[in-house]
Amino acid sequence: MTTTIDQQYLITGSSIQSIKLQAGGNKQNNGYDFHLIKLNQQGEQVWEKYFSGQNHDYLSATVATQDGGNLLAGTTYSGKGLDKKEDSKGGSDIWLIRINEFGDELWQKTLGTSSDEEARSVIQTTDLGFFVAGNVQNSAKGYGSKDVLIVKLDKDGKELSQSVLGGKGLDEVEKLIPTKDGGALLGIYSRSNLGGSKKTENFGEGDYWIIKLDKSGKVEWEKNFGGKADDHLKTLALISTGYIIGGESRSERSGNKTVGIEEGTDLWLISLNERGDELWQKSFNFKNRDILMGMSVLHSADDKSSKGILLGGYTQAEGRIEADDETFWMLYLNQDGNEQWRKHVKGESRKREERLSDIKLNRDGSIILAGTSAEELGKENWKIVKLGDKQLDQLIEKQDIKIYPNPVSDYAYVEIGYDFKEADIILYDMGGRQLQTVKTKNKVTKINTQNLIQGAYLVVVKTDAGKTANAKLIKK
Repeated sequence: MTTTIDQQYLITGSSIQSIKLQAGGNKQNNGYDFHLIKLNQQGEQVWEKYFSGQNHDYLSATVATQDGGNLLAGTTYSGKGLDKKEDSKGGSDIWLIRINEFGDELWQKTLGTSSDEEARSVIQTTDLGFFVAGNVQNSAKGYGSKDVLIVKLDKDGKELSQSVLGGKGLDEVEKLIPTKDGGALLGIYSRSNLGGSKKTENFGEGDYWIIKLDKSGKVEWEKNFGGKADDHLKTLALISTGYIIGGESRSERSGNKTVGIEEGTDLWLISLNERGDELWQKSFNFKNRDILMGMSVLHSADDKSSKGILLGGYTQAEGRIEADDETFWMLYLNQDGNEQWRKHVKGESRKREERLSDIKLNRDGSIILAGTSAEELGKENWKIVKLGDKQLDQLIEKQDIKIYPNPVSDYAYVEIGYDFKEADIILYDMGGRQLQTVKTKNKVTKINTQNLIQGAYLVVVKTDAGKTANAKLIKK
């Protein structure tokens, strides 16, 4: 699930198109297609799209792009045909599709070799290019049974660099996040010891392996965290002090794990500074097997500090059935990792199998949960739940200024968040030159950007009460 710049939601995944199968439609294929649904803020469908190859195509990662569109990354077993414009490179490949805000394709690319590649995560970097992270099996350039593949692309999809990272065993990348310096942080589930490109020793069966890449994709540093049993990294997030690493642990205190476990698998979180040094570790338990799927950080309005961390997942029974098995859960921590509250989320029409895939904390304090819901596995529907903001409302600084649509082509709307009688809206270029001033008494004011050239601008609001606020505007 991706939040778009105009605060709408793009839900992405894979589906078998039932209508197409019944009608024997002109896009008949064998199996799963990329499936996209855009929802507005009220949860109503704006549009729905499929991208189909002739075989299975699994959409696994999506990122919102600066221009209001998205880049989709998935694993394809299809050759050329239907929506797929390039031949298979052999085995499974990575299929990238860049779309605009209406879901129209801008470009697509197939990445791969004669080995099997799969896409896992994709980000846009500060230079507007992309990093794609995936896995490659038994690669000629690889080190073990499964390695991590990193591809850097420019904004038009041109490949700039490619690297393979891994130890002698199995290494699977779970998550990639952009860092403030234009690089990226990789979270890898590693079952490899020292060797290959890996410079750190594993403590147990499976460990968290964290790699920091610079903006060109070169390794800056790497760290290994684990106890003597299996520890499976699931997700990463950027916070003001550095990074939060989260996953599931079956390890007692051992290795460099300083917190124990209660039952089954527990959530294990580690906070690192920007150099990768550990700040703290925490463990949390919902009983049985706790599966962490998503993490969202609440930042202050100026983005200088992080207020809290929202975790989402579901619990699976291991033997003993509990009332809240297969139910979405949420856990909210303050920035020091101390629990503030936790709750289970039933939502409407609760089914037997409910698996959370993603969680997002919105700027207004509302929370969106996305997952699947089914009476039996194999017959899933997508389930999206939006929760109100009562618990987080006190924490949210109401946005002082909001601009939409952003990026803008002709007219933009500037919304002012606090009370005033009269305000000035001033537009500057990035060199600090004042381009236009609009006086307003309205909460929402329309400004004309037709004469601006493409690029970034600063919008500053000054009210008669002496309040000021600013925000970036992108002209496309």
